[in-house]
Amino acid sequence: MSRHLKRQKVPKQWPIERKGSVYVIKPKSSMKEGVPILIVLRDMLGLAQNRREVKKIIHSKQILINEKKVRDEKNNLLFFDTLSILPQKKYYRLELSEKGKFYLNEIKEKEANTKIVKVVNKKILKGKKIQLNLSDGRNLLSDIKCNINGSIIINLKEGKIEKCLPLKEKAKVVIFSGKHAGHEGEIVKLDLKEKTASVKTNDKEISILINQLVVIG
Repeated sequence: MSRHLKRQKVPKQWPIERKGSVYVIKPKSSMKEGVPILIVLRDMLGLAQNRREVKKIIHSKQILINEKKVRDEKNNLLFFDTLSILPQKKYYRLELSEKGKFYLNEIKEKEANTKIVKVVNKKILKGKKIQLNLSDGRNLLSDIKCNINGSIIINLKEGKIEKCLPLKEKAKVVIFSGKHAGHEGEIVKLDLKEKTASVKTNDKEISILINQLVVIG
């Protein structure tokens, strides 16, 4: 399997120039769900000029994703992940612009300790413990009731769930895929049978599949 990706085939969400070197780095996980840390540090933040310099920065162990040290330049920074640049005391969250491009939203240090994640599945384990399976690949045991397609706020340092954000009318959401990716709005109507939601964004109302939404408030 190739370790590189042709520049012309990179996901449209990646904020990189379409012209340049033929190949770009191929991430370890899904290409459409985030951006490789190499591209984040080099192209989005301008902290390095090439892969060698990125590796040197990572080797310093001063770059954190979701409060954990980055060890590989191919690791993905996923949607809503937090990024901490410790030497500069800078903190960011990966978000989507209304043009559907990933960008880094600068946040406060205390905000880098939490992350919103969508609940994609749930299981009842022995002892009636509930396991929530999350959109970023995590599986967490929960004492908090939270249904599929809702979101949870995770305390990243403790690995604990702080709060459930249920999927319901009047909930604030962000669209993370499809032609409306990056738009935020409020649910005005839910159709659970058809698995769709009517979302009011700015001055219009659009119909979106529930699996294209993340509840954020």
